[in-house]
Amino acid sequence: MINEISIRDLGVIDDAVLPLGAGFTAVTGETGAGKTMVVQALGLVLGARADSGTVRSGSKQASVEGRWLVPASGEVATRVQDAGGDLDPQGDDLAELILLRTVSSEGRSRAVVGGRGAPASLLAELGEHLIVVHGQSDQMRLTSSTEQRAALDRFAGEAVAGVAARYAEVFGQARAARAELSRLVEERDDRAREAERLRIALAEIAEVDPVDGEDVELAERAEKLTNLEDLRLAAEESRDLVSSEALDSHPDIIGLLETARRQLERVAPHDAALAPIVDSLASAGFLVAEVSTQLSSYLASLDADSAAELDSIQQRRASLAVLARKYGPELADVISFGEAAGPRLLELDNDSDRIEQLGAELEDLDAQAIALAAELTASRTEAAVELSSRVTAELAALAMPTARLVIEVSARDELSASGADAITFLLQPHGGSTPRPLAKGASGGELSRVMLAIEVVLAATDPVPTFVFDEVDAGIGGAAAIEIGRRLALLAKTSQVIVVTHLAQVAAFATNHLTVVKDSSGAVTASSVTQLDGDARAAEMARLLSGLPDSKSGLEHARELLDLAAAG
Repeated sequence: MINEISIRDLGVIDDAVLPLGAGFTAVTGETGAGKTMVVQALGLVLGARADSGTVRSGSKQASVEGRWLVPASGEVATRVQDAGGDLDPQGDDLAELILLRTVSSEGRSRAVVGGRGAPASLLAELGEHLIVVHGQSDQMRLTSSTEQRAALDRFAGEAVAGVAARYAEVFGQARAARAELSRLVEERDDRAREAERLRIALAEIAEVDPVDGEDVELAERAEKLTNLEDLRLAAEESRDLVSSEALDSHPDIIGLLETARRQLERVAPHDAALAPIVDSLASAGFLVAEVSTQLSSYLASLDADSAAELDSIQQRRASLAVLARKYGPELADVISFGEAAGPRLLELDNDSDRIEQLGAELEDLDAQAIALAAELTASRTEAAVELSSRVTAELAALAMPTARLVIEVSARDELSASGADAITFLLQPHGGSTPRPLAKGASGGELSRVMLAIEVVLAATDPVPTFVFDEVDAGIGGAAAIEIGRRLALLAKTSQVIVVTHLAQVAAFATNHLTVVKDSSGAVTASSVTQLDGDARAAEMARLLSGLPDSKSGLEHARELLDLAAAG
């Protein structure tokens, strides 16, 4: 439950603290004082869209802080701790959770959960477990078939929830299988053409059988063979210059080095400085002799019959180039394409088998879905009878003694994600009248009472921690208003109830009465919240009844209402 809400610079509210707590809290105040800001503040701190227009004129930012009492080991506490937030232990397996939301005048929003910054979406997620807000727009939502189905399923509880979960799983599997089958059938011709293209490609690649890197090696070999004669002439001339084998040839390098070495070696005994030079000349001779040997080996390796090999290489390169143009651009890309094409071709060739398999799976899944949908229909039909009966009894207690809620469970033309049922809530205002859908046959006041009756019934089977009702009593007065107050008090026995109201008959049943007080003495209207008791509460009740807080008759009527509420 909410222990306390602090509001600063939101709308017309300057700085206010709302002490709440368990039971039934009524929030009243003059028109324009800012009562709806209380509901807006709750929405803001629970993740509603931030609007800079709600920031009080002249202020830099608005802020709302809420203090909740939650189970220390419950789902909310676990989610907060997972997000890095902290809770303050309060004993009896309870903990205090502090939520904060600020909105700047420039529109920037900031959320804090348990002392740790968090996205607004986390506030909204927590809000789903903490509070249910009902305003006039929510009454209109009650007229939609989707909301009516949700209310019926919530009342039915596990009798529907378990079957609905299994149905949703099977329906999802069937939808996925149907989509895949439809795609395969629609794309069958395209996939057949793709398979044929892959078959041709794999045959072409297999015929050439490319090896990664061979295109580089072939290019180098072709370059050598194309320039073979130039290579031979250069190697021969170089070898002759290093070491000539002809007797009448000009002096070669080896001979010159040997002559130089012998000349110096003859006189070296006369000067020790020549010894290392003689050694260097000997080493140079050995090195040049090795070069001569290498050149001779190189010349011997040059193939005289190179034309046939070059022709073969050029043909191979041409074949690889064709593959590269089609499946490349590089040879490595061609090889990768071939490796991927095999599994893809296998997949495409298995289309017929897959279509047949999916058809069988879909037939089985559809049969399961139909059977589960029938279970859902049976459970909903049974729950509809019970919910109708209980809500009708509540309507009698809400000054609609002859009204009856009728819940129709009818078949859809085809299965949907929620089953085979169309749920319709109809209201029969009085005996003998024809039940009509809520969207067409219920006034605003009747919708308010139907919604409250449903919530009272649902709370008995599926309790909600906190209910917030904004103008739930719109269009209602007199005895009906008293009964609404009494029913809200009944709801407050199992849940925290916060009601923004303009009716004294409703506020009289509250265990905690807050009023929003407007002060127009300054340039900007400022509102604050005051907790009422005793004479102050009676005066506010009199104002609600007659518009005159000091009216003697109004005060007497107010005290009479308070006594009536206290008596139950």
